[in-house]
Amino acid sequence: MELSVIISVFNEEENIGPLIEGIDKSLCGIEHEVIFINDGSTDGTVEKIRDHAGERYKILSFYKNYGQTAAMAAGIDYAKGTLIVTMDGDLQNDPGDIPAMMKELVEGKWDVVAGRRVNRRDSFIIRKIPSKIANWVIRKLTGVYISDYGCSLKIFKAEMAKSLGLYGELHRFIPVLAQLQGARMTEMDVSHHRRIHGKTKYGLGRTFRVMSDILLMVFFQKYMQRPMHLFGTLGIFTFGTGMLLNLYLLFEKILGHDIWGRPVLILAITLTIGGIQLITSGLIAEVIMRTYYESQDKKTYSIKEIILGNHK
Repeated sequence: MELSVIISVFNEEENIGPLIEGIDKSLCGIEHEVIFINDGSTDGTVEKIRDHAGERYKILSFYKNYGQTAAMAAGIDYAKGTLIVTMDGDLQNDPGDIPAMMKELVEGKWDVVAGRRVNRRDSFIIRKIPSKIANWVIRKLTGVYISDYGCSLKIFKAEMAKSLGLYGELHRFIPVLAQLQGARMTEMDVSHHRRIHGKTKYGLGRTFRVMSDILLMVFFQKYMQRPMHLFGTLGIFTFGTGMLLNLYLLFEKILGHDIWGRPVLILAITLTIGGIQLITSGLIAEVIMRTYYESQDKKTYSIKEIILGNHK
């Protein structure tokens, strides 16, 4: 199988017919499969897929709505293609962009090609402004300079997609997860259409979840294999500051000054205890990290290829 197309759908019954028609037209002549992940739809989405889909189509139905990240992970797990495409099922992504993205991936020898939405057809206040802010913050904190983290249309080599480790709501951080695996990435302009049928599943509340996930991504990127460098450094600085203040207060006490109840005393005690807690957290995190790798026989590295003499 050359290509697997992964589409997460949740109450998109009116979009299914045009979507399947667009995929069939765009991927004519390419050996492919299409995997719909029904993420707990309560309308006629599944029935519409059955009515319109041919033998190349598969449906994975969840018992309930688990979210887009879980849906993508399930589709990737079941995909058989050497290349994997992810896209939304709301007709805002254009299947016509897939062949060009395949060409760019293969000819450029990339591991991931991410879509960059041009002339984005979304609400300026509800979608565009929060998206621009989130994209800017993610780029600055992670150092992964992808313009449009929110675009679901991406194409991967299968081995890269299957190594991402998608949990929680981390689908929007796929470029960062791919970078952690050493992926070679690029992006290209893709079309974006206005939603015609159904209701958007996103709102301003998502922005706050994105911000909290950014902290997790920064930790994964910089301290996943060495958590003590984060907690230990902060702990030593905090504990050291607290101890210096305590020495100062001890000197004041020796001189006969009353130190009881002074704000600096409360600060010194807080910093000292906080520093001890941070250092202890770092030690616990180190133990958890080692257990994570060793209990599952995971490696702290990934090998791209092995060459023995003239043979791979």
